[in-house]
Amino acid sequence: MSQLSDQALTIAIGQVGQKENPLGSNWGHPVQDYLASIGIHFPASWCMAFVYWCFDHAAGQLAQPNPLFKTGGVLTQWTNRPLNRIIVAAPANPPKPGDIFIMDLGKGLGHTGIVELLGADGSLHTIEGNTNDSGSREGIEVAKKVRNNKKPIIGYLRF
Repeated sequence: MSQLSDQALTIAIGQVGQKENPLGSNWGHPVQDYLASIGIHFPASWCMAFVYWCFDHAAGQLAQPNPLFKTGGVLTQWTNRPLNRIIVAAPANPPKPGDIFIMDLGKGLGHTGIVELLGADGSLHTIEGNTNDSGSREGIEVAKKVRNNKKPIIGYLRF
């Protein structure tokens, strides 16, 4: 794990429990701060904005540029960072803490978060924004999740 990814993961963990205000609004502090980091100043889906915000804060603390593409689009991030992609079907290169998982839910929709760890059973432990207890891409909070390491995850971005 790089120093940047390690710091971004630490920042993400510190945000666990942060919620929209009012719930279900895609707004309120700190959600609007996550969105503002990518130039969005209105309620919107914010999982990618959360990841960008974490990496942006980590990069600032380390006095280096944020390597992520400035976008709220999960699949746009994936498309614009081809050199950082790890394809999910590459068992020789499993996800690592600090990697960004990318889900393709079809019809241009995606979801993302930061890998906290890979469980001994292959499960993926993550920190995600705009999620809920069921793992929705349109949730209300930053939460720790446990996911399988399979579809709809298409891969990981590693910085």
